[in-house]
Order: sequence, then structure tokens, then C-alpha cells
Amino acid sequence: MLSFVLKYNYFEKKLIDQDKVQLLLQISRRISTKKNEEYQYIEKSKTPTMHFQLSLPRLPIPKLEDTCRRYLNAQRPLLSKEQLEKTAIYVNEFLIKDGIKLHKELIEKDAKNCNTSYISEPWFDMYLRDRKPLPINYNPFLVLEPDLNSEQNIQLVKATNLIISSLRFMKSLKENILQPEIFYLKSETAHNNIFHIITRFLPSEFRWYGAYLFKAFPLDMSQYHNLFNTTRLPKSVKDEIYENTIGRHIIVMRKGHFYSFDVIDKNGYIYQPNVIANCLKSILEDTLLSNESPIGILTTSERDFWAKTRTYLSQIGNQEILQKIDSAIFVMILDDVCVGTDYNELIRIYLHADGTNRWFDKSFSLIVTQDGYAGINFEHSWGDGVAILRFLKNVKYDITKQPKFCADDIKYLQKGEVEKLNFIVDSKIQNIVHTQKRKFEKWIENLSVDHIIFNDFGKNECKRFGLSSDAIMQLAFQLAIYYQKNCVVPTYESCSTAAFKHGRTETLRSCTMETKRACEAIARKNNNLSMSELKNLIINCSKVHSELSKEAAMGQGFDRHLFALKKIWEYSNSLKPAIFEDSAYNNINNNILSTSTLSDPIIYAGGFGPVIKNGYGIGYMIQDKKLGTIVTSYKSNSNASEYVKCLEKAFKNIHSIMVYGK
Repeated sequence: MLSFVLKYNYFEKKLIDQDKVQLLLQISRRISTKKNEEYQYIEKSKTPTMHFQLSLPRLPIPKLEDTCRRYLNAQRPLLSKEQLEKTAIYVNEFLIKDGIKLHKELIEKDAKNCNTSYISEPWFDMYLRDRKPLPINYNPFLVLEPDLNSEQNIQLVKATNLIISSLRFMKSLKENILQPEIFYLKSETAHNNIFHIITRFLPSEFRWYGAYLFKAFPLDMSQYHNLFNTTRLPKSVKDEIYENTIGRHIIVMRKGHFYSFDVIDKNGYIYQPNVIANCLKSILEDTLLSNESPIGILTTSERDFWAKTRTYLSQIGNQEILQKIDSAIFVMILDDVCVGTDYNELIRIYLHADGTNRWFDKSFSLIVTQDGYAGINFEHSWGDGVAILRFLKNVKYDITKQPKFCADDIKYLQKGEVEKLNFIVDSKIQNIVHTQKRKFEKWIENLSVDHIIFNDFGKNECKRFGLSSDAIMQLAFQLAIYYQKNCVVPTYESCSTAAFKHGRTETLRSCTMETKRACEAIARKNNNLSMSELKNLIINCSKVHSELSKEAAMGQGFDRHLFALKKIWEYSNSLKPAIFEDSAYNNINNNILSTSTLSDPIIYAGGFGPVIKNGYGIGYMIQDKKLGTIVTSYKSNSNASEYVKCLEKAFKNIHSIMVYGK
């Protein structure tokens, strides 16, 4: 009997132990599944990504009389009295004749396309028809602030984390669980549960209005899908934006060579960090010399020429490789260069480099240098800075706060499969590549790059003076050109209209009569104005600039309206309206100063090339305690370094006036 009891107890205990084991295994699997789910997404918003998209307000078409008035006001500081009188005649004629007909046609066309904006189609068309090469002319760049933890700046570590965080962002976006992009007038609203609950349960047509009641403004997110698996294909006359959403791989470029590996498995899950890192490590350890015929240089070509060359590349057996690049989620570029502290060199690397280790057609390329600087170069036709900045902000936060790969993890890598993509290159392609290399080298040799970081004041001090910091930057740009050329010039400031469905940008004409008066007064050495009077001139500049900013953001500029009206005329059989024949119209669109800002603490550098041969490309940042500007120009026409010196002088003088003016 005792023996039976002992045996019973033994087996009972064994069964209990097995139950415990099974329970522990179930718990372990649940934890593992939960961790894997968390790994897959950068965020899981309860409010769907596109929740507000259907209810976004439409981009308004300004009244014709308002556009004509604003256009004339923008011309005043640029024209002599006689020129202005002549232009006014053309504008008044347009207002009572041709403009009425064109404006009516635009309104009728807009009414038939209520799911988009009046500017969307012609703006895409403008980009895609331009035959100029993409680098410098169009593709901007942004560089992220380096990580404070030096180990996270190791090239392999930084590239791995960038890839993973980008994929996490992509998955959240594609599965509609990325937080909607919303501009909050009151920052605390972002964390107000009542706001999110109410707007989440409103009918689709009322969601934007519900947000508006909380002083929150959802922004258009129609561009975001073009971030991934997208390429601008060169075509004769007009390029094409190609998207292939089934691509599960990325392209990695190093020394002009191309590599491909899957980063998403067949079930749609992101591969583990040690697998992705191992693929990158094998590429970094590839001992191949720089590619003698780097096909990437062809993306620096004029678009019609590149279209013909690409067709030939396909015909000689490279169609599969080109398709692999086109359908890739994005391009990761590993540069064998150490930037160190050379800020101007950093600008050049991210703006253009030597073109051999780039594919400028891709929607965006992540670039990581040997010493761990990380940034992006992006193709501009598909979208604007709002989408790119949101993407980078999320990625930067993720790799800083929740890095999925660390230096210690390099010891524990798992094998991944990397495919080397070898282009078939014949003598014709070799000659084209070498010719384009020389041509690009000559082009970038003529490009002047310089910058200024001004630490004496920033956003905080501007607020203390009751001034718009953006207005101060724009005044400084105008004052610098006045120091350099003794005149004010046509100036373009980009302003997002993402508050509207399929909005793109509007031009803010920051060269005003107020900035002209201020520049003339500040630049005169023997003027009789007191510091207080000069200060009032600056305050007036700020007031006018703030009004122009509000108008532009609300779609109430004049540039896009006139652009659309001109496009309507181009498809008509009528004579060209005198307003568009006027030399003043060409002059104001010949923007000597082309300016744009993407101010955010995560951005270390950002800029673009000059848009015209005799102009300056000015990318600028405004931070709490400093102002920064990157300037590009062509040496044969303008001097970026001389302009930067004038800009430093402008900053100092404006600051001095604001400090000492009573």
C-alpha cells in the first residue's frame, strides 16, 4: 500500500511539473509574441493614420483681385516707379479681361476634382517635366544630430538602427496605426484623452471640424505613401513616379557597388537586428575596390539623356537589377569617409558627394558616413519637407530612446543572405559613365558651399523682443544681399499648405517695402535715424512678415494661383496675357534668394542647391539660442562665402539694434 501511494505521489508530482512547464512555455510564447509585435511598429496609435484625411478642407483658390493686389505689392520693392506703373497697367488689364476667363476655368476645373487640390496636378507636372538633373537642382538633404553615446555612432550600429526604425515607421504607416500628423495650437491638446476620444468617434466628414474645436489642425498625409518602395523613373519629356508596394528588400550602396537583401520576411515581419546587422557587416567587409563603372553616376544626368541611357541599360541585360532598385523599400548608402568637424564637407557629402555612390532617383536615401553621421537625401517631386521631417523625427527618437542594436550585439550576429548586384557594362556604357563622372566633377567644382552658426541670439531672444524669428532671418538675408549688391532682390520662402487636402507649398514673398526700408536705413553709414527708429523699422518688418506667413499658410498667396492660371492659358488657344509677357513677371520668378527652413532640434544640417545660376540656395534653422544658415551658389556667378560674411554682419547689426534700441 505504501509503495502504491509513493508511486501515485510521484506521478502526480510529475504531471503537476509538466503542467507548470506547459504554463511557463505559454507565458514565454506570449511574452515573445508581444515583444515581437512591439518590435514591428514604431507606434500603435488608436486613432488611425488617415483618420482625418477625408474631412480635410480643400485648398482655397484666392480671389482674383486679391492675387493681383498681392502680386503688385510684391513687385513694389523690386521695380522703379516707371516699371511699377507699367506692370500695374498689365495687372489691371488682366484683372478685367484675361484673368476673369482663366480664373473661371480654374474654378470649374477645381469643382470637378473635389478629391484633390487645384495645385496638385500642375505642381507634380512641373517637377516631372523639368529636364534638369536631380542632384543640387532639386534634391535637398538633412543630417541628424549625432548621438551623444559614441558607440551608437559606429557606422554598423547606426546603419542597423536607422534601417530598423525606418521599417518600424513604414509598418506603422502601412497598417494605418501611425499617429496622424496634427498641428496643435496648444501643445497640451496632444495628450488630452477627451480630444482623441471625441475625434475618433466622429463621422468621417466631421472629424477635421471636431479637431478644430480643440484648436488642433490635422495635416494632409497623402504624400507619406511615397516614402517607401518608390522611385522617380526617367522618361522622355516627363518622368514617372513608380511605386511597388510588394518589395521586401533594401538596396545598400558602397564604393559604387550595389547590394540587396530582404529586411522583411514572407510573413511581413521585420528581420531581427542581428540578421540585418550581419548583412551590413558583410558589405562593410567586402574588400572590393571602388567600382570602375559606377552606374549610380547616371542619376546625375540630364533627364532625357538618362532616360535613353537607362533604356539601353535594360536592353543589354540589366532590367532585373534596375527593377530591384526601383522596387526597394529605400536605399542605404555606406560612405567610406570620415567627416570629422568639417561642416562644409558634411554639407557636400549629403548634398551631392562625387555622385558615384548615390542613386538620386530613389524617394530617399539614408546616408551613413564612416564616423557615424547619419542623414538623408531625398527626391523632391513626390513630396515636401513636412513628411520627411516627421519621418526623421520619429526615427531619430526611436534610435536614441529605443535602439534595437548596440555595439555589444556585434558579437552575436546571425547569418543573412546578401545579393551582390552586378550590372552588365559594355564599352558604350563605360564611356557614358566616365563622361558623366567628368561632367559631374566639373559641375560640383563650380559649386560654392558655406555656412554660419550664429550663437548670439535665437528664437528665445526674438520672443523677448516681440519679434517673429523667421521675420528676423528673412530680414537678415535681405540685408546681407544689400551689403553685397546694394539692392534688394526677388526672394522665395517656402511655406507649407499641408493644412489642406493635397496641399503642397505656397511662396512667401519676404522681400517687402518694409524690409527694403530697413535695409536701406541700416546699411547707410551716415543716416540720421536713431537706434530706436531703426528698431521700429525692424518691428514693422516682423509685423508684415507675420501677416504674409498667415496668408501663405492659409493658401492666400499669389504665386500658386498665378502659376495655375498660366497653366490654364498654356492649354488654351488664346494669346498670352500681357501680365505673363511682362519682364517683371520673369524677374520676380528669378529668385536670387531661394530660402527654406526645417527647424527642429534633431537637425544638425540641412540645405539644397541654388535654383538659378546667379542665385543662392539658403537652408536655415532657428533654434532657441542660435541661428544657422547653409548657403550654396555657383562660383562663376555668386560668392557664397562672401555672402555668409555679409550675413554675419547683418545678424550682428540687427541684434545690436534690438538690444540697444529703446
